[in-house]
Amino acid sequence: MPETHPSPDRPAGPLDEAAEFWRSMPDKPLFFILLAAWVAFFHFLGNPTFGYTKTPSLFAWLNYAYHNSVDDEHGFLVPLVVLALLYVKRKELVTLPKGQWWPALTLVVTGLVLHVFGYRVQQTRVSVLAFFVGLYGLTGLVWGPRWLKASFFPFFLFVFCVPIATMSEKITFPLRILATKTTVGLAQMVLGIDVVQNGTNIWEPSGRYQYEVAAACSGLRSLTAIFALATIYGFLEFRKNWQRLVIIVSAFPLAVIGNVVRLTTIIVAAETFGQSAGNYVHESFWFSLLPYVPPIAGLIFLGHWLGNRTTHPIGVLEAKPV
Repeated sequence: MPETHPSPDRPAGPLDEAAEFWRSMPDKPLFFILLAAWVAFFHFLGNPTFGYTKTPSLFAWLNYAYHNSVDDEHGFLVPLVVLALLYVKRKELVTLPKGQWWPALTLVVTGLVLHVFGYRVQQTRVSVLAFFVGLYGLTGLVWGPRWLKASFFPFFLFVFCVPIATMSEKITFPLRILATKTTVGLAQMVLGIDVVQNGTNIWEPSGRYQYEVAAACSGLRSLTAIFALATIYGFLEFRKNWQRLVIIVSAFPLAVIGNVVRLTTIIVAAETFGQSAGNYVHESFWFSLLPYVPPIAGLIFLGHWLGNRTTHPIGVLEAKPV
């Protein structure tokens, strides 16, 4: 069957560009053979723990972890996001010089060492990280150092595949305390609302309403989402590492601010209309999106501020005297 090419009078569509990307990748059989062996290894010898789910498969363990925690279920989406970002970078990746590069074996060996360590100490999360480190190394082994450099950012997002729910108490409790203290301080000093804090509990002194900032309200889910969003935004929009670092680090305070805004809204609703109104705000789907508004607005503002001072639009050259 003859090859088909887009007409010169018609711009290439997504399928044409995907086909061009596919044709530009050398040694595809070698890569898929190595990939199959790597996946098979982690399927049969990937999980040393059988306390939660009795399976030797790393992927079955991940599936169980994602299905049993709302704080980890975003792991299902991460591979799709990585593929989408590779597609966004397809024009750059197509033009890269590609070839086998044996030094990339060091990444594969690093992945194996990490997995052996995780297997011995029965920490499957370490093996999850090891799998993706080795996978990244396999792509460099087949397609070379330029590919590794160009694809580092999409592959970096696989870190968000590591489940953290079972160790979340160490993260969520300080977040709950911070959010509670900040919300009470804002209510008392700025809004003039008389509320009392005890640990992660907030109540009105006369007993009209009271709330506990439980683990589910710690903001861990929004924190993870904002960190992922900030990472994507930082790597796509900025070229300098310090700019990317500023954007990524800003995710933490912005996520905390978003959670404080939601908690404050609950307190204001309860103070104005009673406990039932505060409960409605707490349980409403639309109000559950509120913690994402300040962080997204903050990232856009910060990105605009950084961009105005350090970068030039793509394709615009800075005029220099001759």
